[in-house]
Amino acid sequence: MIISVPSHTKPNTILHETGYSEYFGTGVGGLSIKSFFGGQAFYEVGRNRYRVGNGTHLILNQGQSYTIRISADKPVESFCIFFAKGFAEQVYQGLTMPHILDNSFQSEPSFHFFEKTYYPDDLLTPTILQIHAGIKNQQMLVGWLEEKMQRLMAHLLQVHFNVYREVELLPALRPATRQALYRNLHYARDYAIALFNTPVTLAELADVACMSPNHLVRTFKQVFGQTPHQFIISKRLEEAQRLLLQSGESITEICLDVGFESLGTFSSLFHRRFGVSPTAFRQQNGDFQEAFPHKTIYN
Repeated sequence: MIISVPSHTKPNTILHETGYSEYFGTGVGGLSIKSFFGGQAFYEVGRNRYRVGNGTHLILNQGQSYTIRISADKPVESFCIFFAKGFAEQVYQGLTMPHILDNSFQSEPSFHFFEKTYYPDDLLTPTILQIHAGIKNQQMLVGWLEEKMQRLMAHLLQVHFNVYREVELLPALRPATRQALYRNLHYARDYAIALFNTPVTLAELADVACMSPNHLVRTFKQVFGQTPHQFIISKRLEEAQRLLLQSGESITEICLDVGFESLGTFSSLFHRRFGVSPTAFRQQNGDFQEAFPHKTIYN
């Protein structure tokens, strides 16, 4: 379903589709926010990789080409919002210069957003969920959608400026260097998240980040508090925890699904992280496997 939402510039567009358990496609669009419910989608943007779903969002800029792949055991719901060219500038003008009546930003977009995975927050997430609920329940009116799109863009601009505050904290002297460092570190982080259950190498991550392996390890830990290897292990254990609670897979199946090759290594790391073995963790939180042997629940 494609929904066109009027704006002062060109119409914004919302693409809402359900029923994809297997999908592959390519695209080039306007500034957009990608969201998915009931599963995950994988994006390739150049050499960068993104895993989107379970509350996360991906922001892609005007004219950015991408490849999308969905592979799941149940239909995944896609909810992608495409903003018209110049809409960000028009909303920014209304927020900062309300006395200006003409639209002086109609030509070329001047905002270039940081393309990375954005996690649930108090700005973007509530508005996206409100728009999603209104469309899904078929209770929205055109005027209501227009207002929500204005609010969503205002929040996206706020998130954008918040990111610049994060950039200012990076250990570099020149602003341009800090911005490049921020982008490259997040490219590596998103790549690690997208492929955490595969044998990702430090060389791969360093190539994505355009850094030497030593520089990546050092700066990655400075910014994210973990080395790339520690970060990947953490993501594997978090996913294992989710699967233990929400799937009927065996411990061995979960071990392999999240990227560990040794059950002993998995059990040891899990115990170190959560204080109990995988088996004890599942038993303490209810024997889901026995109650629902073939059911998987998605966040």
